[in-house]
Amino acid sequence: MGKTTGFLEYTRKSDASRPPEERVRDWNEFHIPLPDTAREQQGGRCMNCGVPYCQTGMVWEGQTFGCPLHNLIPEWNDMIFAGNRLHALSRLLKTNNFPEFTGRVCPAPCEHACICGIYGSPVTVRDNELCVIEDAFASKAIKRRRPPQWSGKKVCVVGSGPAGLAVADQLNHRGHSVTVVEREEHPGGLLTYGIPNMKLPKDVVRRRIDLMTDEGVSFVCGVDAAVPKTARRLLSEYDAVVLCCGAGKPRPLGLDTAGVSGVYYGTEYLKAAVERHIFRKTDAACPAAGGRDVVIIGTGDTASDCVATALREGAASVAQLVRRPESDYLKDGALPLDYAHEEALAVTGRDPRRFGVQVQSLVTDESGALTGVTTTAGETLPCSLLIAATGFAGCENDVCAAFGVAADRTVRTAEGGFATNVEKVFAAGDMRRGQSLVVWAIAEGRAAAAEVDEYLIGYTNLVRTM
Repeated sequence: MGKTTGFLEYTRKSDASRPPEERVRDWNEFHIPLPDTAREQQGGRCMNCGVPYCQTGMVWEGQTFGCPLHNLIPEWNDMIFAGNRLHALSRLLKTNNFPEFTGRVCPAPCEHACICGIYGSPVTVRDNELCVIEDAFASKAIKRRRPPQWSGKKVCVVGSGPAGLAVADQLNHRGHSVTVVEREEHPGGLLTYGIPNMKLPKDVVRRRIDLMTDEGVSFVCGVDAAVPKTARRLLSEYDAVVLCCGAGKPRPLGLDTAGVSGVYYGTEYLKAAVERHIFRKTDAACPAAGGRDVVIIGTGDTASDCVATALREGAASVAQLVRRPESDYLKDGALPLDYAHEEALAVTGRDPRRFGVQVQSLVTDESGALTGVTTTAGETLPCSLLIAATGFAGCENDVCAAFGVAADRTVRTAEGGFATNVEKVFAAGDMRRGQSLVVWAIAEGRAAAAEVDEYLIGYTNLVRTM
């Protein structure tokens, strides 16, 4: 513990953000790092608790408390306070393959478990983590790590989201030849196509992909493993196959949308926006929000990201319909605002959320184009683009059928493990666990890699923490 009274002397100071009225005009990352002295003070707030709940990663009544990766948080906070960023980096990378992702998009269950938060404000764990890894990339402390020898075993990872990348990274460093196949044009899965650039810049994802490629991992895009012929080829060519295809099947909207144009799911819209604005694709499947009246159904990160994206695309109006009453979201008597709602207030002068209402029916013109929605409150809102950010119903069935693995809502695996009913085929991430956090996907990937490693060579020295 570098500063025994740090939690008493220093107040919490999070990374600043660019003003919402400024940042909504571009797709750039909007957080501003603290100067070194302030960051060291934030590290000094860590109490080095006798029982550091921040790193427990336990699930209680469906809620996660502490870091699922069991990050050595007190250790690297101590090193931040001491000004020893390299030692902080060494402790951070022992448990987390991709701190540059979790430091940006993780909801920080570690902070919710921080003892400092009981009577005051928790330690800025996520900001501290991001500082360590970004400082390491900037100073070129991140070096290529290739295994000293190769095992001769070949592994195919299907899907390049956070779980697939974690599996590939772990097994590559164990000396196995790893190929990652991805059906989209660019690798990264959810990290690339499901999270807007202002939250997770795509050059940050590309930087990690390039590093993994330099270390020996092969990435092959445009390959759909749901095609039975492709699945058979992968099974014949590789010693193990790990399915990490996510849980992207959207939850049904519950409305009659037959013959109606202008209704899309949240992930469809976010993916199209990334393709348009980052990859300059002109034929994205979902139209832009520019000049349209947009209604978004749902709450949570995906809905907020849709709000923020629609604002940046120049929507004529944005409304977000939330099923539960406002009282369910109040914290200390106030309604919390995330980044998207701050931006909506700055642009439109009002919070876009309408609580306790849902869409009852759709209003269309004679051609079937959406023109409005009627809500359960009896009002009709103008709407030419309806986005359903209502969560996910599980993994898509095509890949499971192609490989012959048993699945219902998720892939069925051995009790407490990752092996499927098909020999040498494993599953990890949201595909096995169900819709969850990026940090859980990385934890799943690390644990699955340990099991696959043992399957391939009879033992493993990879730490399995779940």
